[in-house]
Amino acid sequence: MAAKTLKRHDNRIIIHFDYDCFYASVFENENPALKSVPLAVQQKQIIVTCNYEARRRGLRKLQLITEAKTVCPEVVIVLGEELGRFRDASKMLYKFLEAFTWCGKVERLGFDEVFMDVTDICDFNQSLLNHNDLAHSFFQLKRNDPTSGFSFDATAIAGHGFPGRPEEAKDPICDTNYNLMVRLILGSHLAQHLRWQLEERKGYTSTVGISTNKLLSKLVGNSNKPKGQTTLLPPYNASDSPANESNVTKFIDDFDIGKIPGIGFKMSQQIRNHVLSRPADFDAGLIYGETKESVTVGDVRLYDGMGPELLEKIIGGPGAQRGIGGKAWGLINGVDDTEVQKAKSVPTQISIEDSYIRLDTLPDVMKELRTLATSLVKRMYTDLLDDGDDPESNTKRWIAHPKTIRLSTRPRPPLNADGTRTRSFNRISRSGPIPSSVFSLKDGIDPVVDKLVQETLIPMFRKLHPYPSGWNLSLVNIGVTNMVEAASENGKGGGRDISRMFERQEEVLKEWKVEDRDVPPDPVHERKSVSLDAAQIDPSAGDEVWPINTGSEDTIPPTQNTIDDHGVWEEDEEEDEDREQCNTCGAIMPGFAMAAHERFHVFEG
Repeated sequence: MAAKTLKRHDNRIIIHFDYDCFYASVFENENPALKSVPLAVQQKQIIVTCNYEARRRGLRKLQLITEAKTVCPEVVIVLGEELGRFRDASKMLYKFLEAFTWCGKVERLGFDEVFMDVTDICDFNQSLLNHNDLAHSFFQLKRNDPTSGFSFDATAIAGHGFPGRPEEAKDPICDTNYNLMVRLILGSHLAQHLRWQLEERKGYTSTVGISTNKLLSKLVGNSNKPKGQTTLLPPYNASDSPANESNVTKFIDDFDIGKIPGIGFKMSQQIRNHVLSRPADFDAGLIYGETKESVTVGDVRLYDGMGPELLEKIIGGPGAQRGIGGKAWGLINGVDDTEVQKAKSVPTQISIEDSYIRLDTLPDVMKELRTLATSLVKRMYTDLLDDGDDPESNTKRWIAHPKTIRLSTRPRPPLNADGTRTRSFNRISRSGPIPSSVFSLKDGIDPVVDKLVQETLIPMFRKLHPYPSGWNLSLVNIGVTNMVEAASENGKGGGRDISRMFERQEEVLKEWKVEDRDVPPDPVHERKSVSLDAAQIDPSAGDEVWPINTGSEDTIPPTQNTIDDHGVWEEDEEEDEDREQCNTCGAIMPGFAMAAHERFHVFEG
């Protein structure tokens, strides 16, 4: 029985950016001479990425260094173990793209990918289109500035489209394909503008996909690499097509099930094994082996009885996400309603990991734990410390505190009887409260790391691996999570930042500050003779009546509420309306205070 057709929600326009050869591009921007040579970035014994000149000469990602040097002896290899330069470049590019959005929905995925929800800016510009002259349209980038933007042709998409030329719309007024097409056209021209700006102003090229959800925009963008962009064209629903065929299905069916974002390695293996009715064979490889047998999305979708219920049985079970079968079925059909997340002020977690050919002795583990812990604490300093308003200040504060530290390892299974080893990607973990000493900024990073390793990480490791030998690790990961934002001035953290408030108090209250100091007598100016009556008749003429006694004891020192900018006493009409004078001492005060004042004289007598 065929599964029920899923309802699509295609009212958004999502752009996905994938920076071309990002790691290599960072080095190329630091040293432009590297752009013309085959360049590879090394981590451990593997090439993690290489530029397109190197790929043209036969190099590829995840290639062994020894193999790469054989294939391309002239390759320039740079070490990419230190991730700080990549993290800084990624943040810089993210901020650049974020400045173009209105709703702020810009989500970073790793270092080199960004999702942007540009629905609002596309809808706004759709309302501005002149349908009598679409070829000479203007895309407005700022809502309140009609001069900020660029000219474009609204009759065609920018860049590539899948699958080629769009179908002709039946009725431009009511046809759903036409309305979606117009919005996708707008999204494609905005994407092209941002892509060009990114290259011109920042020196980075990118590959871009445009569609109505994160899944489809990410997948369709890979169609034209590098420096290209692709828009997934309507119809998205089979019922809207004369041939009763959806371009979404036509596009996604050819992907291997393991290439669908949101369906991880383990889930794809379970689905693949079910469709093949046996375990799939793997390529021989070091760590990153891939399957020899491809099972496509179309194979899964058209498999007899396939649907959310069967998928729940295949990939569900203890520890699985609730409703995982329905979610996977949606992804297989190109349905993804997850929102593009706005940037958070602090990360949800920070983790550092490394992989190994062989890690099977405690001294080596202690060495690696110290290396990873050092990188972790440095990351925490970078991402969780704030300089305040003065970047040059030595005073730093934590903007968030992780509550939990986690240690994870990936042990290799023992050898089988025939000398082979079963491939495993399973990790084991141990978590606990993070020690408060991690947040000390007094003694530098080394004492903090030493204490963290000796008092927290090594005891955790011994609980994961009780025996001093007999294990061999292919991966170690250290992470901190359960972030709690510290007190902040905007009130978004865990309360108000009282210390920062007192630091800024002097500046904020300067306008109303009252100084307790001796006030010298006002100078007596030489004045021309003027009759008292005349001065009193016209006090605004500039010749005020000066009192006979001008000593400081006879003048009232001004406060923040006593005189205005022109030296004239402020009048409070409401207070003057109900004032009384004491018959005993002559003091003038509000009427409501007179009774208490009279009792004071009674007790005084």
